[in-house]
Amino acid sequence: MKKYLREIELAGMIMVIIGVACSFFASYTVAVWPCAVGLFLWLITFLYRAFNWKEYERENKQNIIILVIAIFFLLFQMMRRI
Repeated sequence: MKKYLREIELAGMIMVIIGVACSFFASYTVAVWPCAVGLFLWLITFLYRAFNWKEYERENKQNIIILVIAIFFLLFQMMRRI
């Protein structure tokens, strides 16, 4: 798992970016699935690093900030659609 951690995290980030871009150019229902898959992949790496906090302390702090910003942005997008 440790060997592929960076690739899983990068795939998750790319899926979230694709989902956000789809929300601008396509419908909201199209954008939900890439965002959901990307956040799930990101959650897997986030949980693995959380259980190994001492080894990944710096990355964990960065991921928490990025995740809060992503959640805020997605909530903003949802409010804009209502």
